[in-house]
Amino acid sequence: MKAEELVARTAQHVETLFAGEASGHDWWHIKRVWQNALRIGQQENVDLTVVQLGALLHDIADWKFNRGDEEAGPRAAREWLQTHQAPAELIEKVCQIIREVTFKGAGVDTTPSTLEAKVVQDADRLDAIGAIGVGRAFAYGGHKGREMYHPGQEPRLHASFEEYKKNQGPTLNHFYEKLFLLKDRFSTTAGRQLAQERHAFMVQFVQRFLEEWHGEEVPPAAFQLTNTP
Repeated sequence: MKAEELVARTAQHVETLFAGEASGHDWWHIKRVWQNALRIGQQENVDLTVVQLGALLHDIADWKFNRGDEEAGPRAAREWLQTHQAPAELIEKVCQIIREVTFKGAGVDTTPSTLEAKVVQDADRLDAIGAIGVGRAFAYGGHKGREMYHPGQEPRLHASFEEYKKNQGPTLNHFYEKLFLLKDRFSTTAGRQLAQERHAFMVQFVQRFLEEWHGEEVPPAAFQLTNTP
């Protein structure tokens, strides 16, 4: 099977699987990551077939929806690609992207091992920030039954993936625990450039949220965690 046909069939498969999903990890999220990955990948010296398949399959069985099983995604991707007689080397590269794309906590280094994985990770992280990132954060929080905000629950910077997995904090804490940190963790030049404006929008949104909640201007210090690594 030609690479173009495999990518097209994979896109159709993933769209069918995730149509109507309501946690912010739906087909439209995956499609945006796919488009972002192509946009970034075209500026880098990468294998665009690997990048496209990695982007399309990066959430095929996310650990968040599979009882914390980190191998659920690579396993599902491998089964799909093997069914379509994809080369073993291509399958391994795609599975490695799925393993490496995930944010695992503020104190965990998740720099990918290949340029293709860096492109997909940056594309995924772009969709986690900005206006769409705000919407997705609250969609996921509602899906998990979490409060939007609780003044008595401070954010935590998780030191390990296991600690991060156990987090049950309010949605607004997620901005401090992950989303605000992403701006400085992009690997590609294009990704870093695109992230700046989206990050600035998120900061403005959270400041406005807190002002409306507390009924007063929130000082800049409110955006700093005392235990920033």
